Amino acid sequence: MFFLWSLVIGLATVSSAKSSDDLDCTGINGIRPQCESQETSYKRDVFWVGGHYVNAAIGLLTYDQAYVEKLTPHKGIKKPYPVVLFHGGGVSGATWLNTPDNRKGFASMFLDLGYQVYVVDQTSVGRGTQEDLVGYPLRIGSTANISEVGFTAPEIADAYPQSQQHTQWPGTGVRGDPIFDAFESSFMPLTTNNTRQEISMRAAGCELLQLIGPSFLISHSIGAIHPIVISDECPDLVLGNVNLEPGNIPFESYTGNATSSVGRSAARPFGLTVSNLNYDPPISNYTELVTETVGEDTPESRSCIQQSSAANYTIHTLPNVAKVPYVAFTGEASPHITYEHCVIQYLNQVGVKTDWIKMADVGVHGNAHFGFLEKNNDEYFKVVEAWIKKAANGIGSSDSGGKYSHWRA
Repeated sequence: MFFLWSLVIGLATVSSAKSSDDLDCTGINGIRPQCESQETSYKRDVFWVGGHYVNAAIGLLTYDQAYVEKLTPHKGIKKPYPVVLFHGGGVSGATWLNTPDNRKGFASMFLDLGYQVYVVDQTSVGRGTQEDLVGYPLRIGSTANISEVGFTAPEIADAYPQSQQHTQWPGTGVRGDPIFDAFESSFMPLTTNNTRQEISMRAAGCELLQLIGPSFLISHSIGAIHPIVISDECPDLVLGNVNLEPGNIPFESYTGNATSSVGRSAARPFGLTVSNLNYDPPISNYTELVTETVGEDTPESRSCIQQSSAANYTIHTLPNVAKVPYVAFTGEASPHITYEHCVIQYLNQVGVKTDWIKMADVGVHGNAHFGFLEKNNDEYFKVVEAWIKKAANGIGSSDSGGKYSHWRA
């Protein structure tokens, strides 16, 4: 009898183990205890950086603080400089953690290599949500339709020729697919007061760097505004301005690519931002930036707005931003491949030396706007980290005066 009972228990254990191995751990299913995490082991600390007290009618409140997670690799720090991750519009810093289909995200990939990682929720978003309800009014982050057309399945809408190269989103990319549903659930409101957010992130970002030392700032989409304003304020603390699909298109936003000359709206009156930058010669009002539209406008390649090329007009440059190495990465099937050149051209016009890496040119194919979440995100990551590694090596060889050495001690 004992033997038979032991046999029953053993068979039950084998059956249970087999069912665990066969579990569907995609999307929300990955929350099950039996589903093994793909994330890297690390130590986590949380902080709120920036901010100040305001004497409101109800009492003292804290305004303008950003949320920061400090992730330290369990095996120790092996890289001399930290990386700071800024999310795009409508999502939070969680976008850098595990992917919607529960694969390893960029934060873990940096941790694997021994980087100290900081993940930011920008002011007004996620755990950076503000008690200044009037100063930070909110709007929706995204709709399922916007996400499908712009992010996960642009090939279905076929709004621009390059969309047909999209192959890397895990799953169908449309509502009802568990991976898409997990992705869409990550969206949250963002503020419509972009000026307030830029000013608060400028202050909070530089305060963070004063605490942690010179760092590489890595952004996605409209999050690219933050490394710009931080570089403009404290350039000596920014080692590299690293942008995945930067969304701060000069002077305008594109809202659709179905046909040429439509789907755009005025935005960022100071060029790359909605708040003033340290231009040279200085300006007090955005109207002092005289602009012109250049280039043919087609669904494949959009026209751009830049400062005027008229002989009697002086180009206003950005000397602080120009102190920081700048790189943009663009997927071959992303809407950004049709207009990212506008960002690069404007930066060059204002004196910033840039690298623009089109992912297809370095053998990474099929990516849309969220390439760092897609099936080949490990290949995508290697390209990004290679640029950072090269820039860091350059700092080490050129830092003869010891400008950064005390931070590495």
